[in-house]
Amino acid sequence: MRVIVTCGPSYEPIDRVRRITNFSTGELGLLLTAALARAGHEVICLKGEGATAHADLEGVKVGAFSTNDDLWSQLEGVAGQRDIGAVFHAAALCDYRLKAVCGAGGKTLTAAKLPTREGEVTLCLEPVAKLLPRLRDLFPAARIVGWKYELDGTRDDALALAGRQLDECRTDACVVNGAAWGAGFGFVEPGREPVPFGDKPALCAFLVGWLWNRN
Repeated sequence: MRVIVTCGPSYEPIDRVRRITNFSTGELGLLLTAALARAGHEVICLKGEGATAHADLEGVKVGAFSTNDDLWSQLEGVAGQRDIGAVFHAAALCDYRLKAVCGAGGKTLTAAKLPTREGEVTLCLEPVAKLLPRLRDLFPAARIVGWKYELDGTRDDALALAGRQLDECRTDACVVNGAAWGAGFGFVEPGREPVPFGDKPALCAFLVGWLWNRN
């Protein structure tokens, strides 16, 4: 089966030097990519340029992305060339992009590298369109798994948000983690009890088996 795994962070530029980004090493996505490849799948791994993790991915096509728009463009390219059986969207994408930078007195700053002599600056951010809700139209026949990382609230709150993601994004499953969930990960499917996992290798092994059993 042809499978896509996205991993690592995207970024949105403030100027040509500075960026807005998320903290993500890309390790989980690389572990999953390696596990899927060992199971015989043809894997395309799209990894954020800022990912710091590394893995031996011999035989795997690895592409690097920068911004959310860049990742979307690459996904469109893959969708137009190949039949994709599954998409594991583990990338930590930016929720905001820069709308404007203002200096003292509200003056808009547009320099290629914002000079520190301007003193205090104000960044105005605007929401970025999320990719996950658009994946079903791009890959209508694929198994799609999203990720939900939540810090605030309880495990029940995290599960409720995972369920909302499943409904709104028309995905097949959601991996939930973060302080709201607690240690490890949870795998959530519609109408089923969540399955907990203590670490990344255990989750990856399960996802390989899940994909096989859902074919």
